Amino acid sequence: MTMSRQAKVNVSDVPPNRRRGGDIRVTLSPGTVGSTSGFGGVLWLAPGEVVTEHYHPYSEEFLHVITGELEMTLDGEPVRLASTDSLIVPIGVRHRLVNVGEQRAHVVFHLSPLAPRPELGHVDTEKPAAPDAPEPRVS
Repeated sequence: MTMSRQAKVNVSDVPPNRRRGGDIRVTLSPGTVGSTSGFGGVLWLAPGEVVTEHYHPYSEEFLHVITGELEMTLDGEPVRLASTDSLIVPIGVRHRLVNVGEQRAHVVFHLSPLAPRPELGHVDTEKPAAPDAPEPRVS
């Protein structure tokens, strides 16, 4: 295996991003490990916390729920998710995630393929939870 950077990243080495809500940490990306086909990481959501609505014009998003009870809204249609559930968000589909349970939720995510430039990767359709926070660092 030939890589230009370290292939292992610990979540504690990545700063949290709270722009759209929750604690999102991009662990594997072009910027952290030199990936070329996508990026991924982890998300924690407190009870009642939301990841505001947005869409990805170039990428599919794959979600795997480790713990918690969530509701993902896909183009206005709610989908309930629980521990061990997985969900794909197709390219261009508006989505919003809410922790509807009583415990902190933990999710693993991956997006692929990469947008042509990181700033083109997400389009907000709802005001972000922390609009002055930077986008998650991908590159």
